[in-house]
Amino acid sequence: LSSLAVMLRLVDSKKQRLDESPPSRVLHIRKLPSEVSETEVIALGLPFGKVTNILMLKGKNQAFLELGTEEAAITMVNYYTAVTPQVRNTPVFIQYSNHKELKTDSALNQRAQAVLQAVSAVQDGSSPSSDPGVLDLAPPPSPVLRIIIDNMFYPVTLDVLQQIFSKFGTVMKIITFTKNNQFQALLQFSDPVNAQQAKLSLDGQNIYNSCCTLRIDFSKLVNLNVKYNNDKSRDYTRPDLPTGDGESTNKDHSLLGAISPLSAAAAAAAAAGRVALSGSGVSGVLCEQTFAGVYGDVQRVKILYNKKDSALIQLSDGNQAQLAMSHLNGQKVFGKVMRVTLSKHQTVALPREGLDDQLLTKDFSGSPLHRFKKPGSKNFQNIFPPSATLHLSNIRDGVGEEDLRLLFSNSGGTVKAFKFFQDRKMALIQMSSVEEAIQALMDLHNYDMGGNHHLKVSFSKSTI
Repeated sequence: LSSLAVMLRLVDSKKQRLDESPPSRVLHIRKLPSEVSETEVIALGLPFGKVTNILMLKGKNQAFLELGTEEAAITMVNYYTAVTPQVRNTPVFIQYSNHKELKTDSALNQRAQAVLQAVSAVQDGSSPSSDPGVLDLAPPPSPVLRIIIDNMFYPVTLDVLQQIFSKFGTVMKIITFTKNNQFQALLQFSDPVNAQQAKLSLDGQNIYNSCCTLRIDFSKLVNLNVKYNNDKSRDYTRPDLPTGDGESTNKDHSLLGAISPLSAAAAAAAAAGRVALSGSGVSGVLCEQTFAGVYGDVQRVKILYNKKDSALIQLSDGNQAQLAMSHLNGQKVFGKVMRVTLSKHQTVALPREGLDDQLLTKDFSGSPLHRFKKPGSKNFQNIFPPSATLHLSNIRDGVGEEDLRLLFSNSGGTVKAFKFFQDRKMALIQMSSVEEAIQALMDLHNYDMGGNHHLKVSFSKSTI
């Protein structure tokens, strides 16, 4: 009995020493799977700060990880006290090391140092010089990850993806879809470095035991266009978005969000800079200048207070208003026919400050979307009626046909044909109907492609 009691006290004493080690920026990680890689260990620390050193003790299934600051190490230990850390679905144990810094023999720890150098270069945004065979060393090209899920024996929902990936940073948007009989997703972080960290940590991991394997790569797209918040897509920055089942959008955002047709069409039909637009039964605030802006520079838009499916739109001059009216009257948007007529009003008056609590009036006079402010611009020569074929320009280098097809399909339509111009900075894309093309133009004109490239979309007279 006495020897048993002594043994228990010794174990308890050892446990106490482990638990009460003072905070250190060097962490001791135990019970690692035997085939674990340096990258997987480094990924444990990446969400908490810069990783400055690593020492693998593979024979003992252990590792030491040094973080840039003691504060980062404390945050990491506190987090993994509440959430059990796992590597390859195996729980591991993390505690403070007795070492205050990690000194490693570079000759014995060469591979680990090469991986660390690569990750550090990504964190710093610099160009690494280590062995490119160890890791994908390029700086993160995009905050958007393309995720393919193999062996999907259990359903994977948006909430599951958001929960898994938000550990590495703020998840802004997710779009899911099925392609080639595979469940796929596009997931956008607020920062490309977060996407890099998530890819490093999660690529090849299983969501559930022995199934639902994540295959992760960077998307060529740098910004996702989410129209609906439902079980297939979600924009976490825009809780006001509709579900896509007929629910209208939040009025306070639609003037800014550019999602509607009717008033947009209204904007299009302004005579002498004034136009009235209406459509039967379109709900919500449907005001946006993009559609009307194909035919003139929209200055102001006013949704009518007592008839919110109608609007007044003021363009730069009477010629633009006549042009917009002739092309837009009778077009179908959101399943409703737009009626564009001349208005008796000469201008759209701005409300006095504090009197437009529903944000029904908007001044677009300084809008970057204006196509006709430069005299002699080629845009004056490329004004065509709405058609199913759209002309795309200012396409960013590296963005391919598949990326653009996906972008326009997610706008709610079906892409029937696609053709790049020789320089690949311009293209034609054909939707299945004029209505779908109108919707895509409103959604995607001035879409941010990254690298100071904003996609330009207009109607084309050509066919593919």
